[in-house]
Amino acid sequence: MAFNDLFRLSSHAVITNDDGQVLLLKANYGDKHWGLPGGGLDPNETIHQALQRECQEELGCSVTVNYLSGVYFHRAYQSQAFIFRCELPQGSEIHLSDEHSEYAYVAVTELSTIQQQRVNQCLAFSGVVCSAAF
Repeated sequence: MAFNDLFRLSSHAVITNDDGQVLLLKANYGDKHWGLPGGGLDPNETIHQALQRECQEELGCSVTVNYLSGVYFHRAYQSQAFIFRCELPQGSEIHLSDEHSEYAYVAVTELSTIQQQRVNQCLAFSGVVCSAAF
């Protein structure tokens, strides 16, 4: 699916370190924002396949998917973002793709308001998938 399509779907990973900080990647494109690993679905892909593919491309390693915690609509982009709780397998090393210049683990309190809500709901998952519109 192209970025300029009228409706987009994306899958993103919430990955934390032992201190509870969240993994963010700094984009080399657009406004060069920091965001969760993940991205848009390609044609004929499921949300899980897209998540695995995007994480492999962006991080250079696979992820273990624990659960889907939320689906969030973003009016500004006409997009639905699927948020998953994931883990890096023991001993994994991150090797960024050309799409990102750096990565960092940051405290949830340092995230934007929208990212904080999505990440906090993911980390407090009770078995009910959350949904919200921004």
